[in-house]
Amino acid sequence: MNAQHRNALQQAAQWIDGADGLLVTAGAGMGVDSSLPDFRGNEGLWRAYPALEAARIEFERIANPAAFRAHPELAWGFYGHRMKLYRETQPHRGFAILQRWAGELEHGPFVFTSNVDGQFQRSGFDAACVAECHGSIHHLQCSTPCCEHIWSADTFDPQIDAVACRLVSALPRCPDCGEMARPNVLMFGDTAWLPERTDAQLARMEVWLGKVRRLVVIEMGAGTTLSTVRRFSERHGPHVIRINPREPQIDPARGVGIQGGARAVLEAIDSIRYAR
Repeated sequence: MNAQHRNALQQAAQWIDGADGLLVTAGAGMGVDSSLPDFRGNEGLWRAYPALEAARIEFERIANPAAFRAHPELAWGFYGHRMKLYRETQPHRGFAILQRWAGELEHGPFVFTSNVDGQFQRSGFDAACVAECHGSIHHLQCSTPCCEHIWSADTFDPQIDAVACRLVSALPRCPDCGEMARPNVLMFGDTAWLPERTDAQLARMEVWLGKVRRLVVIEMGAGTTLSTVRRFSERHGPHVIRINPREPQIDPARGVGIQGGARAVLEAIDSIRYAR
């Protein structure tokens, strides 16, 4: 560990010690330490789904409402497999570290994430304190949509032919009109996504932010290709702790960048905080 890295860890620990609220922001890299794929480019997608590689179907084409219209069993093969994977995945230790830190603070945590995997809730974060800006794979909506109804996917148990990446059980249906249901996830070229659930989450977050006076932001796994999370974090500086294995750079006026994976860096900060 070089001096610059050690100083960044110590600065992060000091900021957390002085905080009264912890804003946790996360992109796809947050799940890597839980062995979740992050689909960084088509290579990541095709490693996880060889059938899509064989058909030369890019991420932008399968993560698209048009895929549900043209190839519903294939689209649901992709999303149904992910749904089952996320249900079965145990979140890594970094989630518990964040919860413990936030539990020490007057206003606790709020999470802002572009991930649709529900891993924060699965790890024990209060669902009322999570904002999912791209929606959630664990909720469904009508593909048309016929109305603004968003419902839990808990009763949907997709059966998948993983080799072919195809749904082999019945397609989920909208309880209001009977048309095919789809995940309540913001996709590419998506004009049918229902944002009401996410809007309510964001409204709760704004109320929470209004109470916090000594805010610290911990950002993990948010890249520059789709910079929604990075921009959001920086708007809430100057105490942003950016954790990223490849792109930790941040304006010093906004925060401090620490190179590394989420779990390893959180564990390192935790060791410093509790060694005092």
